[in-house]
Amino acid sequence: MTEITLACDCGKVQGVAHDMNAQKGNRLTCCCSDCQAFAHYLMNLGRGNHPAILDQYSGTDIFQMPVSKLTIDQGIEQLACMRLSAKGLYRWYSQCCHTPIGNTLGPKMPFVGVVHNFMRHEKSRVDEIGQNRAYVQTKGVKTQIPAALKGAAIQTVLRSIGKVLSWKLKGFHRPSAFFSQEGNPIVTPIIKRKAAIKAEITH
Repeated sequence: MTEITLACDCGKVQGVAHDMNAQKGNRLTCCCSDCQAFAHYLMNLGRGNHPAILDQYSGTDIFQMPVSKLTIDQGIEQLACMRLSAKGLYRWYSQCCHTPIGNTLGPKMPFVGVVHNFMRHEKSRVDEIGQNRAYVQTKGVKTQIPAALKGAAIQTVLRSIGKVLSWKLKGFHRPSAFFSQEGNPIVTPIIKRKAAIKAEITH
């Protein structure tokens, strides 16, 4: 197992992904419009695009893991959260340098999708959490993804569902760095619609 260092770009927020490897989690790249909107939201805040959140296919490289295996050991006061709707994913980031941290479903779900920008690998990303298993949610992607990179999207999604169900049975939704024992997010999420984010990009 590997202890993976987590940190925002400026270093104010730091943590650890405990006992993780390719088999313990699920690495994929998501090209959905919501993940793209989150990236543009952070760029609009002043992050710019360096280092990039999105790859050349507008995908976000994410590592899905049990939320109880992630700790924030420094800079918890820097955490911020946004949602694209009142029922959307909780999308966490650092307010200090607008580094994307990860996505969570809610306090009862044992899942966090950690964005690649928040992970600091001592070895290579492949060595520590494996190859990207697939590109998912690719409908509407403007640049064609080579077949060699696409991977097995359906199998990867099914694997993700299986992991979450297993983590749920094991009680891996607690402790959570993002929700209190009462199930409340540790900060009040900002709700920003995709249309508003897009409008800020074009003006």
